[in-house]
Amino acid sequence: MRRVVITGMDAISPIGNDLATIESNLRNGRSGIDSIDLHYKEELPVQIAGAIKEFDASAYIKKKERKRLNRFLQISIVNGLRAFAHAGLDACAYDANRFGIVYGSGIGGVNTLLEDHCVMLNKGWQYVGPFHIPMTIANEAAGYLAIKLSAHGPNKTPVNACATGTIAIGDAFHIIKHGYADIMLAGAAESAMNPLSFTGFYALQSLADERVYDTPQQASRPFDKARTGFVIGEGAAAVVLEERQHALERNATIYGEIVGYGASSDAYHITAPDPRGLGAVLCMQWALADGGVSKDQINYINAHGTSTPLNDKTETKAIKSLFGERAYSIPVNATKSMTGHLLGAAGAFETIAILLQINSHFLHPTINQEQADPECDLDYVANSHRQYTIEYALSNSFGFGGQNGSLLICRYKD
Repeated sequence: MRRVVITGMDAISPIGNDLATIESNLRNGRSGIDSIDLHYKEELPVQIAGAIKEFDASAYIKKKERKRLNRFLQISIVNGLRAFAHAGLDACAYDANRFGIVYGSGIGGVNTLLEDHCVMLNKGWQYVGPFHIPMTIANEAAGYLAIKLSAHGPNKTPVNACATGTIAIGDAFHIIKHGYADIMLAGAAESAMNPLSFTGFYALQSLADERVYDTPQQASRPFDKARTGFVIGEGAAAVVLEERQHALERNATIYGEIVGYGASSDAYHITAPDPRGLGAVLCMQWALADGGVSKDQINYINAHGTSTPLNDKTETKAIKSLFGERAYSIPVNATKSMTGHLLGAAGAFETIAILLQINSHFLHPTINQEQADPECDLDYVANSHRQYTIEYALSNSFGFGGQNGSLLICRYKD
Protein backbone atom coordinates (compact mmCIF):
# COMPACT_ATOMS: atom_id res chain seq x y z
CA MET A 1 0.00 0.00 0.00
CA ARG A 2 1.04 3.61 -0.57
CA ARG A 3 2.63 5.59 2.26
CA VAL A 4 0.84 8.73 3.48
CA VAL A 5 2.74 11.69 4.92
CA ILE A 6 1.67 15.01 6.46
CA THR A 7 2.95 18.05 4.58
CA GLY A 8 0.84 20.88 6.02
CA MET A 9 -1.25 21.79 9.06
CA ASP A 10 -3.13 24.63 10.68
CA ALA A 11 -5.27 25.21 13.76
CA ILE A 12 -7.49 27.89 15.28
CA SER A 13 -8.03 27.20 18.96
CA PRO A 14 -8.54 28.48 22.51
CA ILE A 15 -4.76 28.36 23.04
CA GLY A 16 -3.77 30.17 19.86
CA ASN A 17 -4.52 30.80 16.21
CA ASP A 18 -1.08 30.00 14.80
CA LEU A 19 1.24 27.01 15.18
CA ALA A 20 4.01 28.82 17.07
CA THR A 21 1.64 30.17 19.72
CA ILE A 22 -0.13 26.84 20.06
CA GLU A 23 3.16 24.98 20.50
CA SER A 24 4.37 27.44 23.14
CA ASN A 25 1.14 27.19 25.11
CA LEU A 26 1.11 23.40 24.87
CA ARG A 27 4.69 23.18 26.08
CA ASN A 28 4.07 25.55 28.99
CA GLY A 29 0.70 24.16 30.03
CA ARG A 30 -1.27 27.37 29.48
CA SER A 31 -5.02 26.95 29.58
CA GLY A 32 -7.32 28.71 27.13
CA ILE A 33 -10.42 28.26 29.29
CA ASP A 34 -12.08 31.37 30.66
CA SER A 35 -15.42 32.99 31.45
CA ILE A 36 -17.77 33.05 28.48
CA ASP A 37 -18.86 36.19 26.68
CA LEU A 38 -22.42 35.40 25.63
CA HIS A 39 -25.73 37.21 25.69
CA TYR A 40 -27.89 35.85 28.53
CA LYS A 41 -24.86 34.21 30.10
CA GLU A 42 -26.02 35.22 33.58
CA GLU A 43 -29.03 32.95 33.07
CA LEU A 44 -26.97 29.91 32.07
CA PRO A 45 -25.98 27.09 34.41
CA VAL A 46 -22.43 27.14 32.95
CA GLN A 47 -20.21 30.22 32.74
CA ILE A 48 -16.92 28.95 31.27
CA ALA A 49 -15.64 27.68 27.92
CA GLY A 50 -12.58 27.32 25.73
CA ALA A 51 -13.37 29.98 23.14
CA ILE A 52 -11.32 31.14 20.16
CA LYS A 53 -9.90 34.58 20.82
CA GLU A 54 -9.22 37.43 18.37
CA PHE A 55 -10.20 35.56 15.23
CA ASP A 56 -10.19 37.67 12.06
CA ALA A 57 -11.09 36.22 8.65
CA SER A 58 -10.65 39.46 6.66
CA ALA A 59 -7.31 38.43 5.14
CA TYR A 60 -8.87 35.32 3.63
CA ILE A 61 -12.54 36.11 2.98
CA LYS A 62 -13.83 39.32 1.40
CA LYS A 63 -16.25 41.49 3.37
CA LYS A 64 -19.23 40.79 1.11
CA GLU A 65 -18.73 37.03 1.41
CA ARG A 66 -18.18 37.18 5.18
CA LYS A 67 -21.69 38.62 5.56
CA ARG A 68 -23.18 35.36 4.31
CA LEU A 69 -20.86 33.06 6.26
CA ASN A 70 -21.34 32.29 9.93
CA ARG A 71 -18.49 31.78 12.42
CA PHE A 72 -18.43 28.00 11.87
CA LEU A 73 -17.88 28.40 8.14
CA GLN A 74 -15.42 31.26 8.50
CA ILE A 75 -13.11 29.34 10.84
CA SER A 76 -13.41 26.25 8.61
CA ILE A 77 -12.48 28.14 5.45
CA VAL A 78 -9.59 30.07 7.00
CA ASN A 79 -8.31 26.87 8.63
CA GLY A 80 -8.37 24.91 5.39
CA LEU A 81 -6.81 27.67 3.28
CA ARG A 82 -3.96 28.13 5.75
CA ALA A 83 -3.25 24.39 5.97
CA PHE A 84 -3.13 24.27 2.16
CA ALA A 85 -0.71 27.21 2.07
CA HIS A 86 1.42 25.69 4.87
CA ALA A 87 1.90 22.64 2.67
CA GLY A 88 3.21 24.85 -0.11
CA LEU A 89 0.58 23.60 -2.51
CA ASP A 90 -0.41 27.12 -3.56
CA ALA A 91 2.92 27.35 -5.38
CA CYS A 92 2.87 23.88 -6.95
CA ALA A 93 1.27 22.20 -9.93
CA TYR A 94 -0.86 19.16 -9.08
CA ASP A 95 -3.77 17.20 -10.51
CA ALA A 96 -6.94 18.78 -9.05
CA ASN A 97 -8.86 15.59 -9.88
CA ARG A 98 -6.58 13.74 -7.43
CA PHE A 99 -7.03 16.31 -4.63
CA GLY A 100 -9.91 15.80 -2.20
CA ILE A 101 -11.30 17.02 1.09
CA VAL A 102 -12.66 15.29 4.18
CA TYR A 103 -13.75 18.00 6.60
CA GLY A 104 -16.27 17.31 9.34
CA SER A 105 -18.16 18.77 12.26
CA GLY A 106 -20.07 17.31 15.14
CA ILE A 107 -22.78 19.98 15.11
CA GLY A 108 -22.18 22.28 12.12
CA GLY A 109 -23.94 25.65 11.87
CA VAL A 110 -26.15 25.25 14.91
CA ASN A 111 -25.78 28.91 15.91
CA THR A 112 -27.39 30.03 12.66
CA LEU A 113 -30.20 27.53 13.15
CA LEU A 114 -31.00 28.99 16.58
CA GLU A 115 -30.64 32.63 15.50
CA ASP A 116 -32.86 32.26 12.45
CA HIS A 117 -35.45 30.34 14.43
CA CYS A 118 -35.73 33.33 16.76
CA VAL A 119 -35.98 35.68 13.77
CA MET A 120 -38.83 33.63 12.30
CA LEU A 121 -40.75 33.52 15.59
CA ASN A 122 -40.26 37.20 16.41
CA LYS A 123 -40.45 38.85 12.97
CA GLY A 124 -41.95 36.29 10.59
CA TRP A 125 -40.76 33.77 8.04
CA GLN A 126 -40.17 36.51 5.46
CA TYR A 127 -37.12 37.67 7.44
CA VAL A 128 -35.24 34.36 7.23
CA GLY A 129 -32.53 34.84 4.58
CA PRO A 130 -31.59 32.63 1.63
CA PHE A 131 -28.32 31.60 3.24
CA HIS A 132 -29.97 29.89 6.21
CA ILE A 133 -29.58 26.36 4.83
CA PRO A 134 -26.02 26.78 3.43
CA MET A 135 -24.89 28.17 6.78
CA THR A 136 -26.58 25.40 8.76
CA ILE A 137 -25.68 22.11 7.11
CA ALA A 138 -22.33 20.66 8.18
CA ASN A 139 -21.12 19.63 4.72
CA GLU A 140 -20.87 23.23 3.49
CA ALA A 141 -17.43 23.58 5.11
CA ALA A 142 -16.01 20.85 2.87
CA GLY A 143 -17.99 22.25 -0.05
CA TYR A 144 -16.67 25.79 0.35
CA LEU A 145 -13.10 24.53 0.70
CA ALA A 146 -13.41 22.49 -2.48
CA ILE A 147 -14.61 25.60 -4.32
CA LYS A 148 -11.85 27.80 -2.89
CA LEU A 149 -9.13 25.26 -3.67
CA SER A 150 -10.57 23.75 -6.88
CA ALA A 151 -10.41 20.28 -5.35
CA HIS A 152 -12.29 17.93 -7.66
CA GLY A 153 -11.44 14.69 -5.85
CA PRO A 154 -13.38 12.89 -3.08
CA ASN A 155 -15.34 15.26 -0.84
CA LYS A 156 -16.81 13.98 2.42
CA THR A 157 -18.20 15.30 5.72
CA PRO A 158 -18.08 12.86 8.64
CA VAL A 159 -20.35 13.63 11.60
CA ASN A 160 -19.19 11.37 14.41
CA ALA A 161 -19.63 13.53 17.51
CA CYS A 162 -16.34 13.89 19.42
CA ALA A 163 -14.55 11.42 17.13
CA THR A 164 -15.26 13.45 13.97
CA GLY A 165 -11.83 15.03 13.46
CA THR A 166 -9.99 11.75 13.97
CA ILE A 167 -12.32 9.88 11.63
CA ALA A 168 -11.99 12.63 8.99
CA ILE A 169 -8.22 12.26 8.99
CA GLY A 170 -8.44 8.47 9.08
CA ASP A 171 -10.82 8.33 6.14
CA ALA A 172 -8.62 10.73 4.15
CA PHE A 173 -5.60 8.58 4.97
CA HIS A 174 -7.31 5.49 3.57
CA ILE A 175 -8.40 7.37 0.43
CA ILE A 176 -4.75 8.06 -0.39
CA LYS A 177 -3.45 4.73 0.88
CA HIS A 178 -5.77 2.82 -1.43
CA GLY A 179 -5.04 4.98 -4.45
CA TYR A 180 -8.14 7.15 -4.88
CA ALA A 181 -6.27 10.46 -4.44
CA ASP A 182 -2.76 11.85 -4.05
CA ILE A 183 -3.55 14.83 -1.80
CA MET A 184 -6.25 15.21 0.86
CA LEU A 185 -7.10 18.11 3.12
CA ALA A 186 -8.61 16.64 6.28
CA GLY A 187 -9.90 18.09 9.52
CA ALA A 188 -12.89 19.44 11.39
CA ALA A 189 -14.34 22.56 12.95
CA GLU A 190 -16.78 23.34 15.73
CA SER A 191 -18.36 26.55 16.92
CA ALA A 192 -21.32 25.83 19.16
CA MET A 193 -21.08 28.66 21.66
CA ASN A 194 -24.78 29.25 22.30
CA PRO A 195 -27.10 29.01 25.32
CA LEU A 196 -28.85 25.86 24.08
CA SER A 197 -25.61 23.91 23.62
CA PHE A 198 -24.43 24.81 27.11
CA THR A 199 -27.81 23.93 28.57
CA GLY A 200 -28.08 20.66 26.63
CA PHE A 201 -24.69 19.36 27.70
CA TYR A 202 -25.38 20.52 31.26
CA ALA A 203 -28.65 18.56 31.27
CA LEU A 204 -26.67 15.46 30.32
CA GLN A 205 -24.51 16.06 33.42
CA SER A 206 -21.47 16.11 31.15
CA LEU A 207 -20.03 19.54 31.95
CA ALA A 208 -17.55 20.50 34.64
CA ASP A 209 -19.03 21.98 37.80
CA GLU A 210 -17.06 25.22 37.82
CA ARG A 211 -18.32 26.11 41.29
CA VAL A 212 -15.88 23.68 42.95
CA TYR A 213 -12.77 25.28 41.40
CA ASP A 214 -11.06 28.57 42.16
CA THR A 215 -10.54 29.61 38.52
CA PRO A 216 -11.97 28.61 35.11
CA GLN A 217 -8.53 27.32 34.10
CA GLN A 218 -8.77 24.58 36.76
CA ALA A 219 -12.04 23.10 35.53
CA SER A 220 -10.68 20.79 32.82
CA ARG A 221 -8.65 18.18 34.65
CA PRO A 222 -8.51 14.84 32.82
CA PHE A 223 -7.62 11.81 34.96
CA ASP A 224 -7.58 13.87 38.18
CA LYS A 225 -9.71 12.56 41.03
CA ALA A 226 -11.49 15.93 41.37
CA ARG A 227 -12.68 16.01 37.74
CA THR A 228 -16.39 16.71 37.32
CA GLY A 229 -16.89 16.94 33.55
CA PHE A 230 -15.65 18.52 30.35
CA VAL A 231 -15.49 22.17 29.32
CA ILE A 232 -16.99 23.13 25.95
CA GLY A 233 -14.47 24.51 23.47
CA GLU A 234 -14.47 25.72 19.88
CA GLY A 235 -11.87 25.47 17.18
CA ALA A 236 -10.78 24.22 13.79
CA ALA A 237 -7.86 22.05 12.75
CA ALA A 238 -6.72 20.57 9.45
CA VAL A 239 -3.81 18.62 8.02
CA VAL A 240 -2.69 18.08 4.44
CA LEU A 241 -2.06 14.41 3.69
CA GLU A 242 -0.06 13.41 0.67
CA GLU A 243 1.18 10.26 -0.98
CA ARG A 244 4.83 10.03 -0.03
CA GLN A 245 6.33 9.91 -3.52
CA HIS A 246 4.11 12.80 -4.61
CA ALA A 247 5.41 14.85 -1.69
CA LEU A 248 9.05 13.95 -2.36
CA GLU A 249 8.79 14.85 -6.03
CA ARG A 250 7.72 18.39 -5.18
CA ASN A 251 10.31 18.62 -2.37
CA ALA A 252 7.67 19.17 0.32
CA THR A 253 8.47 19.44 4.03
CA ILE A 254 7.23 16.30 5.78
CA TYR A 255 6.07 16.68 9.40
CA GLY A 256 5.10 13.10 10.10
CA GLU A 257 3.49 10.00 8.66
CA ILE A 258 0.15 8.34 9.28
CA VAL A 259 0.58 4.59 9.21
CA GLY A 260 -2.63 3.23 10.71
CA TYR A 261 -6.27 3.99 11.43
CA GLY A 262 -8.96 2.09 13.29
CA ALA A 263 -12.63 2.81 13.93
CA SER A 264 -15.16 0.93 16.04
CA SER A 265 -18.46 1.17 17.85
CA ASP A 266 -19.20 0.48 21.50
CA ALA A 267 -22.76 -0.51 20.54
CA TYR A 268 -23.56 0.16 24.19
CA HIS A 269 -25.22 3.52 25.02
CA ILE A 270 -26.15 6.82 23.33
CA THR A 271 -23.79 8.87 25.51
CA ALA A 272 -21.91 6.73 28.05
CA PRO A 273 -18.84 4.69 27.07
CA ASP A 274 -18.85 0.94 27.49
CA PRO A 275 -17.34 0.58 31.00
CA ARG A 276 -15.32 -2.42 29.82
CA GLY A 277 -13.57 -0.25 27.22
CA LEU A 278 -14.04 -2.88 24.52
CA GLY A 279 -14.71 -0.45 21.67
CA ALA A 280 -11.71 1.66 22.64
CA VAL A 281 -9.45 -1.40 22.68
CA LEU A 282 -10.79 -2.54 19.33
CA CYS A 283 -10.11 0.72 17.45
CA MET A 284 -6.57 0.88 18.88
CA GLN A 285 -5.98 -2.74 17.86
CA TRP A 286 -7.20 -2.05 14.34
CA ALA A 287 -5.00 1.04 14.02
CA LEU A 288 -1.97 -1.08 14.95
CA ALA A 289 -2.99 -3.85 12.55
CA ASP A 290 -3.62 -1.34 9.76
CA GLY A 291 -0.11 0.01 10.18
CA GLY A 292 1.61 -3.32 10.76
CA VAL A 293 3.01 -1.95 14.02
CA SER A 294 3.40 -3.94 17.22
CA LYS A 295 2.21 -2.77 20.64
CA ASP A 296 5.83 -2.66 21.79
CA GLN A 297 6.63 0.08 19.27
CA ILE A 298 4.10 2.56 20.72
CA ASN A 299 5.87 5.02 23.00
CA TYR A 300 3.22 7.73 23.42
CA ILE A 301 -0.58 8.06 23.55
CA ASN A 302 -2.59 11.24 23.14
CA ALA A 303 -5.71 10.41 25.12
CA HIS A 304 -9.28 11.39 24.42
CA GLY A 305 -9.08 12.50 28.06
CA THR A 306 -12.26 14.55 28.38
CA SER A 307 -12.20 15.11 32.16
CA THR A 308 -15.48 13.27 32.68
CA PRO A 309 -15.59 10.64 35.43
CA LEU A 310 -16.65 7.86 33.03
CA ASN A 311 -14.42 8.53 30.01
CA ASP A 312 -11.14 8.86 31.85
CA LYS A 313 -11.37 5.68 33.88
CA THR A 314 -12.71 3.73 30.88
CA GLU A 315 -9.91 4.95 28.62
CA THR A 316 -7.34 4.11 31.28
CA LYS A 317 -8.82 0.62 31.55
CA ALA A 318 -8.72 0.19 27.76
CA ILE A 319 -5.05 1.22 27.54
CA LYS A 320 -4.13 -1.21 30.30
CA SER A 321 -6.18 -3.96 28.69
CA LEU A 322 -4.34 -3.55 25.39
CA PHE A 323 -0.81 -2.92 26.63
CA GLY A 324 -0.76 -4.88 29.89
CA GLU A 325 1.99 -3.99 32.34
CA ARG A 326 3.75 -1.98 29.65
CA ALA A 327 0.93 0.58 29.84
CA TYR A 328 2.57 2.02 32.95
CA SER A 329 5.71 2.95 30.99
CA ILE A 330 3.91 4.70 28.10
CA PRO A 331 3.36 8.45 28.64
CA VAL A 332 -0.25 9.49 28.11
CA ASN A 333 -1.31 13.13 27.97
CA ALA A 334 -4.61 14.97 27.51
CA THR A 335 -4.64 18.08 25.33
CA LYS A 336 -8.18 18.91 26.53
CA SER A 337 -6.77 19.88 29.92
CA MET A 338 -5.73 23.14 28.22
CA THR A 339 -8.22 23.60 25.39
CA GLY A 340 -11.38 22.16 26.82
CA HIS A 341 -13.30 19.82 24.54
CA LEU A 342 -13.40 21.06 20.94
CA LEU A 343 -16.16 18.52 20.26
CA GLY A 344 -16.00 17.47 16.59
CA ALA A 345 -12.73 19.33 16.05
CA ALA A 346 -10.95 17.75 19.03
CA GLY A 347 -9.30 14.81 17.26
CA ALA A 348 -8.01 16.96 14.41
CA PHE A 349 -6.52 19.48 16.85
CA GLU A 350 -4.94 16.68 18.87
CA THR A 351 -3.35 15.30 15.70
CA ILE A 352 -1.64 18.66 15.27
CA ALA A 353 -0.60 18.61 18.94
CA ILE A 354 1.07 15.26 18.27
CA LEU A 355 2.89 16.58 15.20
CA LEU A 356 4.18 19.63 17.08
CA GLN A 357 5.48 17.36 19.85
CA ILE A 358 7.09 14.96 17.37
CA ASN A 359 8.95 17.72 15.57
CA SER A 360 10.07 19.61 18.69
CA HIS A 361 10.87 16.56 20.85
CA PHE A 362 8.66 17.20 23.85
CA LEU A 363 5.52 15.99 25.62
CA HIS A 364 3.04 18.61 26.70
CA PRO A 365 1.69 18.30 30.24
CA THR A 366 -1.73 17.23 31.37
CA ILE A 367 -2.43 20.20 33.62
CA ASN A 368 -4.48 20.32 36.83
CA GLN A 369 -3.13 16.99 38.09
CA GLU A 370 -3.52 17.47 41.83
CA GLN A 371 -5.25 14.41 43.28
CA ALA A 372 -4.38 10.88 42.22
CA ASP A 373 -7.31 8.71 41.17
CA PRO A 374 -6.78 5.00 41.92
CA GLU A 375 -8.70 4.15 38.73
CA CYS A 376 -6.50 6.46 36.63
CA ASP A 377 -2.99 5.36 37.48
CA LEU A 378 -0.90 5.76 34.32
CA ASP A 379 1.83 8.29 33.49
CA TYR A 380 -0.20 11.35 32.47
CA VAL A 381 2.79 13.73 32.15
CA ALA A 382 1.45 15.66 35.11
CA ASN A 383 1.68 19.47 35.12
CA SER A 384 5.09 19.94 33.45
CA HIS A 385 6.29 19.29 29.92
CA ARG A 386 8.96 16.70 29.30
CA GLN A 387 11.73 16.45 26.71
CA TYR A 388 11.01 13.29 24.77
CA THR A 389 11.35 11.67 21.37
CA ILE A 390 8.10 10.24 20.02
CA GLU A 391 8.51 7.40 17.54
CA TYR A 392 5.00 5.92 17.28
CA ALA A 393 1.96 7.70 18.74
CA LEU A 394 -1.64 6.63 19.14
CA SER A 395 -4.32 9.32 19.13
CA ASN A 396 -7.70 8.35 20.59
CA SER A 397 -11.13 9.90 20.09
CA PHE A 398 -14.37 8.49 21.48
CA GLY A 399 -17.71 10.09 20.59
CA PHE A 400 -21.28 10.08 21.85
CA GLY A 401 -23.12 7.13 20.37
CA GLY A 402 -20.08 4.95 21.02
CA GLN A 403 -18.24 5.97 17.84
CA ASN A 404 -14.50 5.52 18.26
CA GLY A 405 -11.41 6.33 16.21
CA SER A 406 -7.66 5.89 16.66
CA LEU A 407 -4.85 7.18 14.48
CA LEU A 408 -1.34 5.76 14.44
CA ILE A 409 1.14 8.54 13.68
CA CYS A 410 4.92 8.23 13.52
CA ARG A 411 8.06 10.27 13.07
CA TYR A 412 8.85 10.36 9.39
CA LYS A 413 11.75 8.18 8.27
CA ASP A 414 13.01 7.63 4.74
